Amino acid sequence: MDNTAKWRTPPLKHPYLKVSQLLVLASLFYFCSGIIQVNKTVKEVAVLSCDYNISTAELMKVRIYWQKDDEVVLAVTSGQTKVWSKYENRTFADFTNNLSIVIMALRLSDNGKYTCIVQKTEKRSYKVKHMTSVMLLVRADFPVPSITDLGNPSHDIKRIMCSTSGGFPKPHLSWWENEEELNAANTTVSQDPDTELYTISSELDFNVTNNHSFVCLVKYGDLTVSQIFNWQKSVEPHPPNNQQQLWVILILVVSGVIAVITAITGGCLAHRSVARWRQRNRNEEDMDLEKMSPINIGSAQASV
Repeated sequence: MDNTAKWRTPPLKHPYLKVSQLLVLASLFYFCSGIIQVNKTVKEVAVLSCDYNISTAELMKVRIYWQKDDEVVLAVTSGQTKVWSKYENRTFADFTNNLSIVIMALRLSDNGKYTCIVQKTEKRSYKVKHMTSVMLLVRADFPVPSITDLGNPSHDIKRIMCSTSGGFPKPHLSWWENEEELNAANTTVSQDPDTELYTISSELDFNVTNNHSFVCLVKYGDLTVSQIFNWQKSVEPHPPNNQQQLWVILILVVSGVIAVITAITGGCLAHRSVARWRQRNRNEEDMDLEKMSPINIGSAQASV
């Protein structure tokens, strides 16, 4: 009995239109509103441009503020740079590159809209001369799901589980076979309160008497990861039909008859050979007796 289960990563086949449409609409919104969008993953480096250039000499006369929503990230006043504690040791300003800020070791909490404000002095007061916004989207990629065999809850039913963890945003898991979505069981999604990363798992029961090729598909944002599980049913030898059984019986009977006849024939031949050998010996003995001369008793006594 041979059961075969294989895993491999398939090409992406099942787009989710609703999520994609929302992402397209969001991108169009940011584009139309003049907001630049920067997409990064956790632990990467993001460079957000203020899209404004000033000379080194002007740094003493301007104020530059980078803020996320209502929270200050970095400020430059009188040529001095100050970074707020949440971004300290991983954020700095690049004055030579359009007054950009560089955020290293990105975290999920860095998601949001960043605004750059440049103020210059006019008549002894600071006035806004430039302002621009950048939308930073930080995600964490899910690894390829793993599929685990959970055993057999009943005789012909097998249960498998698909799971993956360490990703963001919130994922959705589905099972597919032959382009059709299947009914899964015990699908759970949890989020770590500290890292904000998600873990997702789902179970599937199937009949082991049929061949299967399942796809476990995990969708997060506009990205997907997936895994394939192949199952081949066991191949058992087919019992012989009635005609085959009759032929087997007939062959056995014929073989037995031939064996008996062979044994009897062999015995008869052996018996005949022994009889012939004995008869030949008797004939030889009779011939020897005939050749022997009779003894004269009177002669024998005279000689004595």
